Amino acid sequence: MAVRIEGPDGAPVEVTAMRARELGRHGVVVGDRVRIVGDTTGRPDTLARIVVIEERATSLRRTADDTDPTERVVVANADLLVIVTAVADPEPALGFLDRCLVAAYAGGLEPLLCLTKIDLASAQPLLDRYAGLDIDAVPMSREAPLDDLLARLTGRMSVLVGQSGVGKSTLVNRLVPDAFRAIGDVSKIGKGRHTSSSAVLLDLPDGAGEVIDTPGIRSFGLAHVTAADVLTAFDEIAQAAEECPPGCGHTAEDPDCALDAWAAAGPPARQDQLRAVRVLLGAVGQVGPGY
Repeated sequence: MAVRIEGPDGAPVEVTAMRARELGRHGVVVGDRVRIVGDTTGRPDTLARIVVIEERATSLRRTADDTDPTERVVVANADLLVIVTAVADPEPALGFLDRCLVAAYAGGLEPLLCLTKIDLASAQPLLDRYAGLDIDAVPMSREAPLDDLLARLTGRMSVLVGQSGVGKSTLVNRLVPDAFRAIGDVSKIGKGRHTSSSAVLLDLPDGAGEVIDTPGIRSFGLAHVTAADVLTAFDEIAQAAEECPPGCGHTAEDPDCALDAWAAAGPPARQDQLRAVRVLLGAVGQVGPGY
């Protein structure tokens, strides 16, 4: 595996490293900050060892499907989850979008909707679906300038997810003209970020930030996510949910859910927020990865 570090002269050095046996089953994923020992020159036929995986600030996680209890971390330490979806051709896969949002909130990432092909249909129905969540969105057509999107990506590590046909690959190639080169990020000597073939970390031009393309991710199993994981992203709702009885799923079908009274006692914006949050809660652990 490749780890990119900062060399003595400040220039980036790509080091080939293997995971130390002492780490046991702890896997290294794209975006991980690691400590390495051994030969860090990056010269051909040299090898270093990854001996420490630093604590992750955020994590994008999934299970293979909703019947698989094995949680897999896909990306670590990213700031932003860019969910790329077309508004038409193909029609938006609403279940996939819900699941991506759940994964973002549960993992501590900020979600961003990148709505492509707006020259074919209106983006408003999708915006209405998530009204109340205060999710940022960037509508764009194939030839539109990337300024609005780049402004949100600058200075951050962003993960791009999207299903086939929505234009994610085209978008990655526009953002990073040399996207065929998989490279990592730099921190300091003995530390770095790991890259792999399933998710690829790419530098934006001029050091503006990093984007992670996820060509192998088509769905998110959410067996590892609970309703509480989602609610923790919404402070007021999480606080109100403390009044719910044990085992409450916080859906409209839960008769003693305290969130209904909380929403009714506040301004209309509370109703919008609760409705949108319940859309996401409906995706938690209920439907298989293809929906």
